[in-house]
Amino acid sequence: MGWLWAIIVGFVLGVLAKLVLPGKQHLPWWLATICGIGGAVIGNWIAAGLGVAETAGIDWSRHLFQLVAAIILVFLGDRAWVAMKGSKQRT
Repeated sequence: MGWLWAIIVGFVLGVLAKLVLPGKQHLPWWLATICGIGGAVIGNWIAAGLGVAETAGIDWSRHLFQLVAAIILVFLGDRAWVAMKGSKQRT
């Protein structure tokens, strides 16, 4: 069940990251989901390092770290995807 939640959270974070980034992203949804999963893992790691991973109520700071990490990964993943696919996808 942990993998299912990781995929769901990764998909939501990937979609949110694609919505936040300006312009069109060429990154496919499956890769945005993987970037979202990576963002969740990195965000949890940062929150744990800062001591805010587990708080009373909703962990807003942890979720913010996850979203920021997912945005960065989607941005970098999109740049790498465009570079791999060539200039024909830059339209």
